[in-house]
Amino acid sequence: MKKIKKLLTYNLKTLLGFELIYKLSTTLIFTPLFLSIFKIITKVTGFNYLTFENIFKFLLNPLTLIFLFLLILLMTFYTLIDISTIIIILDSSYQNKKITIKEALILSLKKAKQVFKKGNLLFPFLVIFLIPFLNLGISSSFISTISIPEFILDFIIKNNLLFCFYLILMFILCFLLFRWLYAIHYFVLENCNFKEARLKSSNLSKKNKIKDFLTIIFTELLITLIYLIFIFIGIILIIFLIKTFNKSNILSNLTITIIWLLIAISFVILTLLSTPICYAIISILYYKHKEKQKEEIKHLNINSKISSKANKKFTILKYTSLALVLISSSLFTYSLLNGKYNFNIEYIRTMEVTAHRGASKSYPENTMAAFIGAKKLGADWVELDVAQTKNQEIIVTHDTNLKRTTGVNKNTWEMTYEEISKLDAGSFFSKEFANERIPLLKEVLEYAKANNLKLNIELKPTGHETDFEKIISSLIKEYGLENECVITSQVYEVLENIKKYEPSLQTVYVMSLAYGDITNLKAADNFSIEASSITKTLVNKVHNKGKKIYAWTVNTKESIADMVKLNVDNIITDNITLAKDVIYQNKTSNLIQEYINFVNNLLN
Repeated sequence: MKKIKKLLTYNLKTLLGFELIYKLSTTLIFTPLFLSIFKIITKVTGFNYLTFENIFKFLLNPLTLIFLFLLILLMTFYTLIDISTIIIILDSSYQNKKITIKEALILSLKKAKQVFKKGNLLFPFLVIFLIPFLNLGISSSFISTISIPEFILDFIIKNNLLFCFYLILMFILCFLLFRWLYAIHYFVLENCNFKEARLKSSNLSKKNKIKDFLTIIFTELLITLIYLIFIFIGIILIIFLIKTFNKSNILSNLTITIIWLLIAISFVILTLLSTPICYAIISILYYKHKEKQKEEIKHLNINSKISSKANKKFTILKYTSLALVLISSSLFTYSLLNGKYNFNIEYIRTMEVTAHRGASKSYPENTMAAFIGAKKLGADWVELDVAQTKNQEIIVTHDTNLKRTTGVNKNTWEMTYEEISKLDAGSFFSKEFANERIPLLKEVLEYAKANNLKLNIELKPTGHETDFEKIISSLIKEYGLENECVITSQVYEVLENIKKYEPSLQTVYVMSLAYGDITNLKAADNFSIEASSITKTLVNKVHNKGKKIYAWTVNTKESIADMVKLNVDNIITDNITLAKDVIYQNKTSNLIQEYINFVNNLLN
């Protein structure tokens, strides 16, 4: 801990200053820049929007592969500037030498440029993919948010074979990461190419992989614990001051304000130091292992004078960055004045809750029991999946194969409804629901009409259907529920067919991935998007077109709260009660009110 403290504090001003500049430039310049480049790539390759229906076609396009490779190299270059600069500053501290941000950046730029050399073209695998994938906190602040989408993780966890494969893959990646853990240090401090750096790192970490892993995790937890203790002491002091002094005591209020300010400042400092702390741990292990193996510790020559050429390049970089900020700001202002961003359209919407496959947390999914339970729990909508039987009846089921829910290993199109109606669709969930049946869509429509229940009907075509969309459209019209139902599907063609048969029916395009201008998809009145793919920009864009966003499948307090903050229109969930509670709490309070309530509770 003493060595880590020394590495962080000796050039603390430089570290904090650089990380502040890097994070601001990431937010204001480079993240929008990389997103703009990606948008240009999609347009050049002829893709105005991306969904799971066309993503593989996009990725297999030769032009896409070339452009994406170049973009990834640029992102690697930018990410390496962060990591390299931190390593250079830490190495200066190790040598007891002071270094300025300018000196560190110039050295870092020289190193980062080498990623474009032939021997280093595999560097992105380590920097962009491997480190963020494992999410161990040792990535650059630019790529630290990269993670596997929640819906994919849920799918993997529920499938035993996939979960085993996932665990094996994670083990292999962990092994590779800690085998190459010191590769960036060798790359930066000893001017090795990626292949040499990997080999040297593997040799250095040969017998220390598990120990290094535990050391990194333990040290990070310890630093976090120290910070939490600091916050706890601050809160205890505030409580003591409130209890000891009168509410109106000016000295007490001033002291409380100072304590809150210190907590806020410490949080900002810890945020700026999060990446340096991780690399300080790795640097200490790097130096320790080299000493133990009697391997020469090489350092960069920090005190060498910066050439006029390097100074000139740095000046160009500085003014280029400033120009990019001014251009970006000007373009945004121009777009705002010309009505591209219509903030007035955003208003406080009534957020609704949809019961995913009925109240599937407490009842067997897609059964009448689940739909009745959803109504009792106060769901605004019920989501259900429909398929077609051998004799063209429309039944309610999610899986095309009935084995998971009924134990019968047959597909829906291979059986008549008379055969399906005899199957037990409740025992798989609980013995309490034994003999629960797979209902017909018309049964659910009848119940919905009698109980004022709105339905989100998802069509899952298999290719064995006959007049699938036409029959469903006719059924909804027959029960007079055109305004109480939405038709959803992951297949865009289904929505186009629905609009042909019954233009008045509201359609929703279900998407795991949503990128680009999806609002131009004319057959989709609204969009149902996997929660981790939803951003504020996407919500604003969809709302500004007068359309709605449904978020699926949102089951945790944190993810529901995130969707509330993003102002989605409808939350699809397995946990109706939790969703209702979180929406109510978030819609009826704000941070200031929470603080007032907290203080009032202490005083009372």
